[in-house]
Amino acid sequence: MFKVISCLAYEHDYSFVVIAAIVCVAGAAMTMRLFDRAARLSTEARFAWIMLSGVACGSAIWTTHFVAMLGFQLPFEAAFNPLLTIASLLIAIAFTAAGLHLAATPPNGMPVETGGAVIGIGIVAMHYTGMSGYEFAGRIEWDASLVEASILFAVAFGALAMHLAARQRVRFAKPMAVVALVLAICAMHFTGMGAATLVPDPSVPVPTKVFSSEFLAVLVLATMAIIAGLTLYAMDARSQRELVASFRHAAQHDPLTGLPNRAFLSDNLPAMLERSAAAGKEAAVIVVDLDRFKEINDVHGHNAGDLLLQTLANRLKALTGPGELVARVGGDEFVAVKQDVASRQEVDSFVRRLVDSVLDPIHNKAKTLSVGASVGVSLYPDHAGDADDLIGAADLAMYRAKRALTDKICYYDRSMDEGRRERSALAIELRHALDRDEFELYYQPQHDMKSGEVTAFEALLRWHHRERGLVAPEEFIPIAEENGLIIPIGEWVLKTACAEVATWRRPYKIAVNIAAAQLTQADLPRIVHETLLATGLAASRLELEITEASIIEDRERALHVVRQLKALGVTIAMDDYGIGYSSLSTLQIFPFDRVKIDRSFVEDVANDSASAAIVRATILLANDLRIPVLAEGVEKQENFEFLRAEGCAEMQGFLFGRPQPLSEIASLVGRESRPAEAPRPSTPGVRRIEATGLALSRQSGVA
Repeated sequence: MFKVISCLAYEHDYSFVVIAAIVCVAGAAMTMRLFDRAARLSTEARFAWIMLSGVACGSAIWTTHFVAMLGFQLPFEAAFNPLLTIASLLIAIAFTAAGLHLAATPPNGMPVETGGAVIGIGIVAMHYTGMSGYEFAGRIEWDASLVEASILFAVAFGALAMHLAARQRVRFAKPMAVVALVLAICAMHFTGMGAATLVPDPSVPVPTKVFSSEFLAVLVLATMAIIAGLTLYAMDARSQRELVASFRHAAQHDPLTGLPNRAFLSDNLPAMLERSAAAGKEAAVIVVDLDRFKEINDVHGHNAGDLLLQTLANRLKALTGPGELVARVGGDEFVAVKQDVASRQEVDSFVRRLVDSVLDPIHNKAKTLSVGASVGVSLYPDHAGDADDLIGAADLAMYRAKRALTDKICYYDRSMDEGRRERSALAIELRHALDRDEFELYYQPQHDMKSGEVTAFEALLRWHHRERGLVAPEEFIPIAEENGLIIPIGEWVLKTACAEVATWRRPYKIAVNIAAAQLTQADLPRIVHETLLATGLAASRLELEITEASIIEDRERALHVVRQLKALGVTIAMDDYGIGYSSLSTLQIFPFDRVKIDRSFVEDVANDSASAAIVRATILLANDLRIPVLAEGVEKQENFEFLRAEGCAEMQGFLFGRPQPLSEIASLVGRESRPAEAPRPSTPGVRRIEATGLALSRQSGVA
C-alpha cells in the first residue's frame, strides 16, 4: 500500500492526474446515464444503445489510463507501442460493452453484478495491455500481491457499480454507482502502477520519443473528444429516429391495449390484400364486437372494463400467427385480418379461435368478467375489392350477427349491401321529410272494455314519401333513432297532436309515444309544458307512453324526468309491457298510470298457453297495484273474450278500428275549424330544435 501511495504522490505529474480524474468522473457519469437509458428500452432498441455506451465508456477508461501514464515521471526516456496502445483501447470498449449488456439483459439466473465484474476485468486487461506497450530502456518487475489487489479492486468496484445502477429506486443509487465505477478505474490503475518496478537495463535500446508527453496528452484528449463526439452524434441521431418511431407507434397503436389501431389497419391492410392476391389466395376481414361490455363498465367500473380489454388484447395477440393481424378500432370493437387464405375452413378455424379467446371468462380477485362476441366476416376479393369496402362488408355482417338470437358469427352476402344502400337513401330522404310536409298523424281509438266506448286515441306517425308513397313506420322509425332525427320528429308529433286534439269538442285523451332518446334530454318537461301552454290542451288529456327499455340504463334520471312530467298533470303509461325487462320493481318505483300489454302476447293469447299466462299474470299484478291495463293488437273476437274475462280494463286494435287520419275521425271527435299548423323546430339537416320532444315507438306504426 505504501508503494501505491508513494507512486501517486511522488511519481506522477499532478496536472496529468487532475485531467485524468476529470475524464474518469465524466466518463463514469455518462456511462451510468446511458446504462439507465438502455435499461428502460425494449430488447430490440437496447443493443444499439449498449454498443454506443460501450464505445463512450471504454474510450473514457482508456483516456484516463493513457493520460495518467503520460503523467508518470521517469528519469529516462519512454515511448508507447502504437499497436498495443490501440489494442488496449479496443479491449476497453469490447469488455465494457459486454459487461453493460450482461447487466442490462442478464441471462436466466445471472446477477447484474456479473456485468460489472466483466467491466472490471476489461479495465484490468486494458491497463496491463497498455503497460505492455510502455517502452523504455529497461524492464518491469511486478509485485504479485499488488497485481492481485488491482484485479480485486477493479472486479469488486465494477460489480458494486452495476449493483447500484440496477437499484433505481434506492436513494442516491445513481451517484453512488458513478463513484463505484470511478473507484474501479482509479484504484485499479494506481494499484497496478504501484505494483510495477521499472528496472534500467543497458542492454535494452533507448526508444525514440517522437512527441512530448504534453503533446501526446493533447492528442489523446482530442482523440477522446472525437470519439465522444461521434458517439454523441450517433446517439442523437438514433434518439431522433427512436423519437420519430415512438410517435409513429403511438399514432398507430392503441394506448390501452397496445394493439394496432384503425390508422395502422388503414395503412397496412391494402398491402396485405395485395400480397394475398399476388399469391393467388384470398384474405379474410373479421369484425368482432363485444356483447355486454357496457354492463361490465356500469356494474364493475371502468377499471374492470380496461382490465378486460387488456386481457383480451393479450390473448388475441398470443393466438395470431404469420399473416394474421388483430387491431382495436373502437371502444369494444376489434378487426382481425387473415391473409393467404386457401379455404373456408381456415377462416372458420381462425374465427373460432378468436371467439373462444373472447368468451373465456376473466377472473379478477372476487370478480368474474365475461362478455359475448358478435362476429362479421368478409372475404377478399369475393365480397369487396378494396380495404374500406371489405371492412364495411364485415361490419354489416357483424350487425346482422348482433341481431341474431343464436348464431353470432355471420358471413357477408350481397343482400346486406343492398339493404344498407336502401337504408342510407331512406335516411337522406328522412332528413327532408319535415321541410316537405310529408308527415301526417293517424289516430287509433282505445276502448273501455265494459262500456265499449272510446276513451282515448293514440297518435301514430305516417310518412307520405313523394316518390315511395306510404313508408311503414317500422322502416323509418329505427333509422330516425339511429341518426338522432327522432328528436325533432318527435317534437313535431307532440306539438301537432296537442294542437289538433285541442280543437276537438269531445275531451278525448291523446297518447303520444316517447322513445329512449327523449328521456336523455334534460328539458323534456319544459318542452311538454310549453306545448301545453301554446296549444291550450289540458294536461289531463295528454298521456305519454314510455318503454321499460328506455329507462333501464339510467333509472334515477328517468325517474326524475317522469316525476317532473307527472307534476305537470300529464299521465304516464308503460308501453310494450312483456317484451323488455318487465321487472316488478319498475312497476313499484315508477308512478305509471297505465300498463299496455304488447301485441305479441295478445295476438295468440287464446291459443298459446305461455302468452295467456303472461297476460293473466300482468292483469292480476296491475289490478293489485291499482294500475289499469290496456291490451294492444286485439284483432280477433276470441282474444277479446279472453281479455274481458281476465279483467282487462281497455283495448286497442283492428277489431275496434284501424288508425285513421284526422279527416276520417272528424265527426267522431267533434272537430272544430282546422287548427293552425303546429310550429316546427329547426335543426341542421332537418330543423334545429331547442329541446327534445316525443317520438313514436317502433311498434306504434304497425297498428
